[in-house]
Amino acid sequence: MIKIGVTGSLASGKSTFAKLLAQKKYPIFNADKEVNDLYKKNFFKDKIKNIFNFENKTNLKKKVKAVIKQDNKKIKKLEAIIHPLVRKQMKAFMLSKKRKKILIFDIPLLIESKLMKHFDVIVFVTSKKKIRLKRYLFNKGNNKIFTILNKRQIKPRKKMKMSDHTIFNNSSFKILKIKAKMLIKNYE
Repeated sequence: MIKIGVTGSLASGKSTFAKLLAQKKYPIFNADKEVNDLYKKNFFKDKIKNIFNFENKTNLKKKVKAVIKQDNKKIKKLEAIIHPLVRKQMKAFMLSKKRKKILIFDIPLLIESKLMKHFDVIVFVTSKKKIRLKRYLFNKGNNKIFTILNKRQIKPRKKMKMSDHTIFNNSSFKILKIKAKMLIKNYE
């Protein structure tokens, strides 16, 4: 089994690239999806509610974003809860798919979380900051959250050095698709 970890800068197109790599042929583990699923679980809602001193559990994700805008130090508290739970799901995914030839992992903070040892191949997807901000805002994000989250990531140049492949996603979807096909051929 070949485990390919796809990571990238905020709004770089890493999830799109991971889907293109998978070609509906290989299973994908999506860390962001796992985090979204956590926000729906009562045990997680209770933990977050207690840490951030929220009155109730409704619109929890919006409340967390609002707190992060005011005090980005609370991100570390949030990550201390989220990251171990996502890692547990990642390990369960690996076990359930152990007979597959290739597994794709879409993990935004793969390098920041020091998860490189879990993968045979690391792909870093990047694009110009101006393009990433435009994508982030288009997907209902805002400038302040983008800036806070972007600053928390390791600089692209350093990530490039730590990765086996770097994909520059500054142009069209069609070109990104070609890059994905070329890359996956190396491992099939």
